[in-house]
Amino acid sequence: MSNIADKFEELGVIPVVVLNDSKDALPLAKALVEGGLPCAEVTFRTEAAEESIRLMHEAYPDMVLAAGTVLTTEQVDRAVAAGASVIVSPGFDPEVVDYCISKNIPVMPGIVTPSELAQAVKRGLTRVKFFPATAAGGIKMIKAMCAAYTTVRIMPTGGINTSNLEEFLSCDKIFCCGGSWMVKGDMIKAGEFDKIQKMTEEAVALVKEIRSK
Repeated sequence: MSNIADKFEELGVIPVVVLNDSKDALPLAKALVEGGLPCAEVTFRTEAAEESIRLMHEAYPDMVLAAGTVLTTEQVDRAVAAGASVIVSPGFDPEVVDYCISKNIPVMPGIVTPSELAQAVKRGLTRVKFFPATAAGGIKMIKAMCAAYTTVRIMPTGGINTSNLEEFLSCDKIFCCGGSWMVKGDMIKAGEFDKIQKMTEEAVALVKEIRSK
């Protein structure tokens, strides 16, 4: 997990992608890679997710692919077989988390309460997802929870955009942010991959600007 976490931290922003058609997987991956973000969290809530991860992994083997919205151990197996290198869940499901740990599969469960964070710490996890970030208290909630759990760092997801990215990335408890503003579903559906690449480049530039302050 440490190598993946280091890569995510280096990039700063992880595109959270919903793919309804696997034909969009390769042009999207190309736009992200050439835009400077060779990574994606592909949500596993569509039928196209598994095949999309497989296609992206085969074409761009160095791309760090997370399977998001993973709810069952069966989905864990399918995601990993397709090429996902880390499992991300929207909430803390002990069965899914423990299964990943037992199989040495990197996992970042979603947490939103101190009790859920405590369960992650108990299992030796040092990286978790905070979801839904802005709706659940945002940066104030993250700072309050992490004050008691100093070994953990957070990937907030949900409501992150260009207007609040600096607020989140400026917090030392946060190692990266999940965001979908550069990979919106309507842009993918319309085949606007040049626009996606441009917005990805802008996201990369924004991260650099924030971190240079």
